[in-house]
Amino acid sequence: MTGSASLEGFAHAPGGSPEDLHEIRLPGTGRHPDRRPPGARGVFSWLPAVLTLGFVAVVLWFYGVSVGDMAAFGAYVVLCLAGPGLLLVRALYGDRRTLAEELALGVALGYAIEVLVYIIVRALDLPLLVVAWPIAVYVAFLASPRLRRHWKGGARPAAPIWWSWSLAAIVCYLVAWSARAYYSFGPLSWPALAGYPDDAPFHLALIGELKQHMPPMTPMVAGEPLSYHWFVYAHYAAASWISGVEPLVLLFRLGMLPVLAAFVVLVALLGRQVMESWRGALIATCATVLLGAPLLYLGSSGVFTFGGMHDAAWGSPTFAFGALLFVPVVLLVNDLLRLGRWGGGVWLLLAIFLVVVMGAKATHLPMLTVGLLAVIAVKVVRRRRPPWAAVVTLAMTAGCLFFAQYVLYGGQRQGTIVAPLSYLRTVWQDLTGLPIESVPPLASLLGVLTIYLLSWAVTWCPVLGLLSRPRSLLRADVVLMLGISAAGLGAILVLDHPGRSQLYFLWGTYPYLAIIAVHGLIVILRRGRVSRRATLCAVGAGVVCAYAIPVLCGVRTPLDPGQADSVLYRPHVALAVVVALAVLVLVVLKPGRRGWALLLTALAAIGLPAAHHARVLSFAYGGGGQAASAEPGVAVPQGALAAARWLRANSAEDTLVATNVHCRWGFENPCDTRQFWMSALTERRFLIEGWAFTSTNADRWQPGLPVMSLPFWDRARFEANEAAFAAPSTGAVQRLRERYGVGWLFVDGTRPGVSPDLADFARLRFRSGDFAVYQTDR
Repeated sequence: MTGSASLEGFAHAPGGSPEDLHEIRLPGTGRHPDRRPPGARGVFSWLPAVLTLGFVAVVLWFYGVSVGDMAAFGAYVVLCLAGPGLLLVRALYGDRRTLAEELALGVALGYAIEVLVYIIVRALDLPLLVVAWPIAVYVAFLASPRLRRHWKGGARPAAPIWWSWSLAAIVCYLVAWSARAYYSFGPLSWPALAGYPDDAPFHLALIGELKQHMPPMTPMVAGEPLSYHWFVYAHYAAASWISGVEPLVLLFRLGMLPVLAAFVVLVALLGRQVMESWRGALIATCATVLLGAPLLYLGSSGVFTFGGMHDAAWGSPTFAFGALLFVPVVLLVNDLLRLGRWGGGVWLLLAIFLVVVMGAKATHLPMLTVGLLAVIAVKVVRRRRPPWAAVVTLAMTAGCLFFAQYVLYGGQRQGTIVAPLSYLRTVWQDLTGLPIESVPPLASLLGVLTIYLLSWAVTWCPVLGLLSRPRSLLRADVVLMLGISAAGLGAILVLDHPGRSQLYFLWGTYPYLAIIAVHGLIVILRRGRVSRRATLCAVGAGVVCAYAIPVLCGVRTPLDPGQADSVLYRPHVALAVVVALAVLVLVVLKPGRRGWALLLTALAAIGLPAAHHARVLSFAYGGGGQAASAEPGVAVPQGALAAARWLRANSAEDTLVATNVHCRWGFENPCDTRQFWMSALTERRFLIEGWAFTSTNADRWQPGLPVMSLPFWDRARFEANEAAFAAPSTGAVQRLRERYGVGWLFVDGTRPGVSPDLADFARLRFRSGDFAVYQTDR
């Protein structure tokens, strides 16, 4: 094929245009057209990564991470995840990708294989044997002549230097935001550590559980099954065993950084795969980070824009881990659908990622199911035969879903209920500031539904650009991601959960929604031949509207007491009026595709970077920042960390502990049972600590009930636990030891009702500040 033929073919490729001719590789060379000498190109290509690593190291050092921990964790990521994963990706997946993309895929595959191996070796009580899998990979790729060539890899496309710098900037932004929104709220020492959000000790406790036990149970309540997405905690446990870094440091500082970096690179790769454009993929990656429904209110109203990888990476490790592992699934499925790759390596990789996504965040699997069904339906209608790759993938996905629900999670619903439009009640309560037991009138519920759908329609609307090229809209990869996105939005309106966990369905769609929205926008801008200046003007108009409408309308949420909820509609009516006027003007001045392209561009400027707009408005008009677990003025007891570390070092891993701590400090009446610090810091199982997040407690919940304050369900066990601290006696302590197997008592001396006679019936072993550790066997 001649060079001119290649260029002509590219102009007619999906997403291709004459403007992107500079982005293709020289025919037959595998190189990006670059006039710099290879040596200079190599030096500059590594500079973004080196400077990013330096920036990350400075941030971590500033927030209390030792150089030793950084070095140990970095070596673990390179040698035990990225290195073996990269070799396997090259051997099983092939294709031509940039080195950064190969490394990101390698990290994701490394996570997946590590989790599966750790489950086996932890069950055998040989946790350090998890290092056997990277060693085996290195040995195989050194010993086999057929595999040895993968150390160098094949010809790779050279990414434009601006691409590398842009991805590095996105990663640095995420790290900087992590420091601002998460690191700064909690040092790694007690009692300041208690300032982390309520979920943080829950995650830390599960890491300790997976570090010490397999199969895992809920460590806060003895005998309670762990019907939860726990694979990420297996990864953290393996990382702690291999690197020697404390789980506390991994969870609060280090663990999510490779996940964020790999996620950014893989989303960019997926965007480039769909749009065949470097610039389009970069815009989609930025949109993924900043995506949200537009916030048209002042004050704190995160119900529309909170979430996604950007906000939930540290607060929900399960979501971040699952979101990273799901991107390769979509990449592989797209390859199978579009390119017809039926090689065994691709199917093996898909099976591995599906199995690990199943236990990392199974909410992605129903969304994938909907996407695959959409692909099958479209293909059957258009070609009268099903796409067998989609059918086989659907069968694999269904098998994983069945296993997850009825084996891994024991058939538990974990608080999730089918309650159409129930979530709108939560939205209404957030916007109005009314208590949880308030019930909105039907008119208010329908109004909130209209607001919610209108807000997301603004974010989705660039997808309409694909209507200007219907064939693009019916492509298998586009249909797949549209189905995934529709499933995420639909789940919000159908399901409800006491912890709002149905939002993870929606947040999981962000990369795919962003890619399709940007793809649609690029298609219609090209078809309408819109100039760069006109595009920038439309973006500017959208940004002005994003800030002007909430400021001019002046609706502050939550509403003041007694204020009618009808004022909530004011900003959205204003937006509708602006859009209607814009349509009239564009029909007159810019008829046809050009006018619609400008309108969709302006709306995209309101919707796609909505998370950024929300933060600016929130900080400017109140409500900014992330709430800490320990409220200002709440006294957190001293000595918990030292006492917990002593107990961890001086007790067997299968010991059972009783404690008098069940409520969050400062939230004893009514008792907020989201108290998990004791099991988190000790890495031991407790008879009863906090029970808010257990499956038994969640399954008792119904909309309108405060799930955090429900009483413990086993009154006999609870009373036996409390008697050992409030009215100790030989019989009370003996009952805990013989009936329940309690070997230790972990006492918070600041709690009311602790008897001074406890030392007469249990042996005091350690005291630090307000905490004391007793052994029941005298």
